[in-house]
Amino acid sequence: MKHEWRKKEKDLYLPKAKPTLITIPKLTYFSISGEGNPNSAAFGQAVGALYAVSYSVKMSPKKGLQPDGYFDYTVYPLEGFWSLNERGITAYQTGQTFDKEDLTFKVMIRQPDFVTEQFAEETIQRVTESKPNPYNERIQFESIEEGLCLQMLHIGPYDTEHETFQKMAAYCDENKLKRLSPTHKEIYLSDPRKSAPEKNKTVLRFPVAYTDD
Repeated sequence: MKHEWRKKEKDLYLPKAKPTLITIPKLTYFSISGEGNPNSAAFGQAVGALYAVSYSVKMSPKKGLQPDGYFDYTVYPLEGFWSLNERGITAYQTGQTFDKEDLTFKVMIRQPDFVTEQFAEETIQRVTESKPNPYNERIQFESIEEGLCLQMLHIGPYDTEHETFQKMAAYCDENKLKRLSPTHKEIYLSDPRKSAPEKNKTVLRFPVAYTDD
């Protein structure tokens, strides 16, 4: 039976539009790190490289390259850790509007457990030979454990995410939680090319810990 993350892993990917605590285990991803405006062509190339290798893994049985333990599944959604470079942090701390060019990111697509480091490297090589992309050489295969996090579904344009973060911050204050990092994760449940901005669905998440108070 096909593994569909929307049905099997709702707690990780389909939270409600209210703050919810969750512990994220160690998971594996193809990822690319960088800096700059997410509306740029370069960022689009990076995302394209991730999708190319991810779909190559999914389609590997049709090429006679099925890895041990393979099972059919739906490709996971695009995710990304977001923060600011030093210039952006300075602007933010002084109450100024930061430039999107000062954003730093690590975009990623989760991979099923059967994907080993060797198979990941072989897949990247095959995709590089068939679909050249300058970002292919920057793809990393890595395990990430996020631990205890607070997450919430944001519905609307990306530029209004601060409204959802305010609700999450209030939840932290009310429940003796502290945010551990200015970096946050976004999981994109909607395709902005097909969805109206006001209907975009994005999971917002950041690491937390209980305070001693």
